[in-house]
Amino acid sequence: MTLTPYKGIGEPKVHVTNFESMMFLNSDGNPILCRSFSTFLDGAALLWFSNLPTGSITSFDEFAKMFINHFAASKIYVRDSDYLSTIKQCPHESLKDNMTRFTTAAMEISDLNPEVQLHAIKSGLRPGKFQEAIVVAKPKTLEEFRDKATGQIEIEEL
Repeated sequence: MTLTPYKGIGEPKVHVTNFESMMFLNSDGNPILCRSFSTFLDGAALLWFSNLPTGSITSFDEFAKMFINHFAASKIYVRDSDYLSTIKQCPHESLKDNMTRFTTAAMEISDLNPEVQLHAIKSGLRPGKFQEAIVVAKPKTLEEFRDKATGQIEIEEL
């Protein structure tokens, strides 16, 4: 496992967890965890660490809490399934590009209900022949929708 340095952007708790997982082999890890954590910091996070008063870290658990609390506002916003309903196919956007954009967003949502995903992608189609074909065909699964979309994409790319 490789761990990229935390720069002060993203979920700090994930960084701490990944660091602990990487260092788990050390049985008496507390002093080593405290000393080595800074080697996995960069940018604003390293500057913050460098400005901590000497002797202010008494345990890794305490330090991890300080770190997580300090960078809590740096979490990357996690979207939920409601976000998918905001993704609309643009007037001159190909179905392929729309599907790529939608799928990328959907992959970032944990525990996404396939029915919610299907409803959102159908609702986001711009009015036109493909959207009308979907209304008539009434695909009941994502696979059925993807089959129809694949056929349409092949036609668009001719």
